[in-house]
This record gives sequence, C-alpha cells and structure tokens, in this order.
Amino acid sequence: MIEFSARNARVWSRLGPSGALGAAALELAKINPNILMLTADLCFFSGLERFKKEYQDQLYNFGIAEQNMVGAAGGLAKEGFLPFVTTYASFATSRCADQVRVNMSYMKLPIKLIGLTAGFAAGILGATHMSIEDEALMCALPNIVVISPADCMEVIKCILAVSETKDPTYIRLTGPVNTPIIYQEDYSYEIGKAIELEFGKEICLIAAGSMVYESLEATKLLKKEGISCSVFNMHTIKPLDTKVIDQAIHNYSMIVVVEEHSVYGGLGSIIAEYVAKKGTHPPFLNIGIPDFFPKSGSYRYQLEQSGLIANQIKDKILQFRKEDEKMDNQFRGGTFQLI
Repeated sequence: MIEFSARNARVWSRLGPSGALGAAALELAKINPNILMLTADLCFFSGLERFKKEYQDQLYNFGIAEQNMVGAAGGLAKEGFLPFVTTYASFATSRCADQVRVNMSYMKLPIKLIGLTAGFAAGILGATHMSIEDEALMCALPNIVVISPADCMEVIKCILAVSETKDPTYIRLTGPVNTPIIYQEDYSYEIGKAIELEFGKEICLIAAGSMVYESLEATKLLKKEGISCSVFNMHTIKPLDTKVIDQAIHNYSMIVVVEEHSVYGGLGSIIAEYVAKKGTHPPFLNIGIPDFFPKSGSYRYQLEQSGLIANQIKDKILQFRKEDEKMDNQFRGGTFQLI
C-alpha cells in the first residue's frame, strides 16, 4: 500500500509529475492485473522505467505513433483491459483528436489519457511541445472527465481514483521536476469535488494544476496588502464543482480563476459561462495564458512571459480591483476580464 506522507511528498516532488505517475503505476499493477501502461516511445519521460522492468507484460511501447496508440487502447479496453495512455499533452490531444473523439468521447471506452508536460513543462522544445489548448479540446468532447492535479501527491491520488471508474478520462499533468508541494500528508480526494486550501473573506481564487501553488503564494502577498483571500483547488475541470462556484458568487466580492492554459476555452471560460448564467455576480477575473505562444526557454521564464508568477498574479488582481472600484455601482456586478 502506497504511503501518503511528508517524506514521500518530498520524493515525488523531486521526481516531478511523471515520476509520480510511475509510482502510481507500480501501485496499480499490484492490485489490478488488467492495468496496462501505453507509451509512445516515452517510457523514461513517463516515469515508467521501473514499471517496464517489473511488469513488462503490462507495458506497450507503440513508438512515435500516438494516433495508433489511442486506437489500440480502444481495442484493449473493449477486451476488458484498463489502458493508461501516456504521451506529451500536445500530442495526446491535438494530434490524436480524431481517435480520442471516436474511442473515448463517442464510444465511451474507459481509456485514461495522460497528457505529460501540459502547459509549459516541455516548452524548452518550442511551441510544438507547449500544450495551452488541451483543456479546451477535451472539455468540448462529450463524456470525457478532465482532471488537473495540483502537485505530485495529487497526481497519485488522481491516478488511483480514475482506475476505479469506467469514465473516459483526460489527466493533465503540469509542472516540471521539483514541483512545489501542496499536500504533505494524506487527505481525502474525490473526483469532481474541489478542495479549499486557504480561507479568506474578500476574494475567491480558483486554480488548477501548477497554478494552485502560485495562487497560494499570491494570496500571501495580497494578505500583506490587507486583502483576505480564499484559494480553492479545482482539480476536476469537468465535471465542475458548481457548489464552490455558487459559494463564491454569494460570499465574495471578487472571483479570480488562475490556470496554466489559454484564457480561451479552459477552466476560466467554463466558470465564466456558469457565473454569467447566474445573472448578478461579483466581478470576475480570468488569469491565464494570453493569445500567443511565448518564446522557448525555461519553465519559469515562460510563466513570467505569460504573467503567471505569484507577484504578477497579485498585481493583476490589485489592478483589476482598482479599475472595478472606479466603475459605477450599477455596472460593477457584471464586470468580466481576461488577462
């Protein structure tokens, strides 16, 4: 039985999300012989080297043929296996869009598609390996659950949880090695249920994936400005935890969504659509990747280009708050902004 402890949290953090995936895969193989791990020539980068040695009959390397891999996963699922498909997020979603649409969305086969290095984690390789649109693509397809874990412990929690469902699922792994730790001890994880990490009274920050950490750090900076903020980890993008959104609408003076994804079509867009249907609502700010591909470089450099570092998030919230306060009260309840 895998141990969720502070010690292991540190180990998984150093390994990064892919290493955490490998740890989860080893745990799954012990309890379910029908678990299969599929990779497109990325065994090492999927954290599956040890799995390959210990469970070689449960790992299939399809080479650089991602579309074929998803198609084969459909066949394996039809035969009663539970395939976990691993490759770069940009390839898993946009390159395999037709196979995902047919095998996962339309046929509802229980394929678990894992998008490695989503966002900018592999951005050093250029725009082809940046995945800033994958949430939009996957959320638009019927029947697919979309999840974005906040740290490496949550990666393992997520993998274990989806192994017990029959839902086609896309798991979006963000962040590089030495991923910041959010959870240092065991906790209750449930697909579709957001987790409150910080309690405040004025502003509600809702984040997913790597931006949970940056949002928590931004909250510390805002606290120094005398602003009290709550932070929710919305690890499940679809289906959305609307109870938390309703709570935010009624209890806070501002709602802010932060994500390592385009401002178009991701978590912020989904929440904005829900909020808009409610009519009267507090001002809404969506902080994500602007409509561009940043220059290649380190992970941190690309986050800075996109305005997704904690101090930049803090500055955007303060600026939006200042602008909103200037507006006439009759318009303030309808304020939306994408940054």
